[in-house]
Amino acid sequence: MFAMLMGLKSIAPRELHGRMGQGGLTVIDVNARQSWLKARVPGALNLAADFDAGMLPADLGTPLVFYCSTPLCRKAPQAARKAERLGYADVRVMSAGIAGWLGASLPVDSGH
Repeated sequence: MFAMLMGLKSIAPRELHGRMGQGGLTVIDVNARQSWLKARVPGALNLAADFDAGMLPADLGTPLVFYCSTPLCRKAPQAARKAERLGYADVRVMSAGIAGWLGASLPVDSGH
């Protein structure tokens, strides 16, 4: 819910899973690399919260979803704000984080 307080759009894990089937969405995990290697949303990129603009899709219309560990983590909302400042129009935060994704028993990727 912290993302909502910051005026960012949020997305629930099951809603994100449904949208992923439609394609055209970039999911970004801002957790530490060790956490990303352990469990992540399938296809999620692993970027530091202070990513460079060149690491994001060139098309500013690409929907972006950021997440970190739990609803209390602030890295995803901070990264989403940065993406908005860079001009991305459709930016969301999965505020439940990977913990919420796992809690919803959704599929995960792991390893390299």
